[in-house]
Amino acid sequence: MQFKKHIPNIVTLLNLFCGCIATIFAVQGSLELAALFVVLGIGFDFFDGFAARILKVQSELGLQLDSLADMVTSGLVPGIVMCQLLTKAYGTSLENSLTYHVYDKDFLVGYYEFIPLVGLLITMASAYRLAKFNIDTRQTTSFIGLPTPANALLILSLPLILQFQTQAWISDIILNQWFLIGLTLVSCYMLNAEIPLFALKFKTWGFVGNKVRYIFLLLTVVLLVLLQFMAIPCIILLYVLMSVIFKEKSLSK
Repeated sequence: MQFKKHIPNIVTLLNLFCGCIATIFAVQGSLELAALFVVLGIGFDFFDGFAARILKVQSELGLQLDSLADMVTSGLVPGIVMCQLLTKAYGTSLENSLTYHVYDKDFLVGYYEFIPLVGLLITMASAYRLAKFNIDTRQTTSFIGLPTPANALLILSLPLILQFQTQAWISDIILNQWFLIGLTLVSCYMLNAEIPLFALKFKTWGFVGNKVRYIFLLLTVVLLVLLQFMAIPCIILLYVLMSVIFKEKSLSK
């Protein structure tokens, strides 16, 4: 009986473990592998809450541990990945961004070396969202603002699109510095926006009470089949649009 209450926390720690591995790959520039471990971590993030509800062992410890794990997997990693994408866009390196000397006589010429660090705004906005969520009593059956896992999938989809869908115009857009900076700012805003978004939590399996969820899941499958990795940004946009259109009154994570 005592072990049962630790099962969800073990699953949460597996999320954190995947996030740590993803961080290492992201720093090394292996963005596709970083994306793989983020997806695994988000999977564990889903099942820890599911396990806690099934076993009826929800706890304050589990809530705090979940946010700490999400901070790494869905907060730190997408921030680093955005930094890496911005370094590619500017033709520099993450090392230069971190070691450029402000007292160098050519500082004004090399100001762009610092711009990739803008990507870490995603990490800071994620931390703020997770801290706010932990004290927000309104969020119990849906979300306010874009959940950090959804935002992480959005950011991590970019290197996957670059790697596996190699149309030139796609690469030109994704590796445009203004697009990346704009996406970073939009990401930070959406994480903390006062916009109610439905959650994929099924209390019952009937269609009537879950119409929006079932329609969303069906459209998600269709988009993935048709667009592959390009579908991920489209799915996130669809998620926001459907939430706004079908406004749910009950709010959660």
